[in-house]
Amino acid sequence: MTVICTVAMRMGSERLPGKSLIEIAGQPLMGHLIDRLQACHRLDGIVIATTDLAADDPIEEYAASRQVPCFRGAAEDVLDRITQASQSHEAKICVVVYGDGPLIDPQIIDGAVEMFIESESVDFLGNDLKSTFPSGMEVEVMSMQALAMSHSLCQDAATREHGTLFLRQHPNLFRVKNFEAQGYQRRPDLYLEVDEPVDLPVVESITRHLQEQDSYALDTIIELVDEQGLSRVNSHILRRWQQFR
Repeated sequence: MTVICTVAMRMGSERLPGKSLIEIAGQPLMGHLIDRLQACHRLDGIVIATTDLAADDPIEEYAASRQVPCFRGAAEDVLDRITQASQSHEAKICVVVYGDGPLIDPQIIDGAVEMFIESESVDFLGNDLKSTFPSGMEVEVMSMQALAMSHSLCQDAATREHGTLFLRQHPNLFRVKNFEAQGYQRRPDLYLEVDEPVDLPVVESITRHLQEQDSYALDTIIELVDEQGLSRVNSHILRRWQQFR
């Protein structure tokens, strides 16, 4: 079965405009995310899903420089973008990640894909239906059939703007499963995403340390954050996604 990872991202952001191409530790945030996705063993392909707005032309240009295909669609319809991007690459299993998670651990993505394949009775698997991982480690895995069905059934524009939200909200239609963190990685108190300006120094410190260690591992990140007290920098920020969990 073809496993395609679709990355939803755009330059527009009220809190951190242009964040996808903000450069830290030698390359744009988008580049760090691509590096991690290319280190995954269970992905057959990667496609960037961005908008058809001129402001997002630089995303397509950077993707091309990394030889990563880019699908462009309606600015406010994330569900349509990720569905069409996945279909255009003949996905059977769809993996969705978001551009604000440049530190995502490839092993978490591989683990989610493996769990989905082994759980034959699941339509949608996510690791943030209940928050157990640090933010910034979010990954969703679903069948192309389930994604296409949600695309067909969901008529609410506000829900479509939130990508897979319809799948999450309808366990009567879709068999949904949460992938929970175990042991040392069970740290929902940590914010490792890039959503606010205050997140940038945290992510940059972590990225430079990981480059020195030649590692993408979440365990290494958590150890560094705890040793240096980095969580104090951004733990006070109220996150918009918290209303959905």
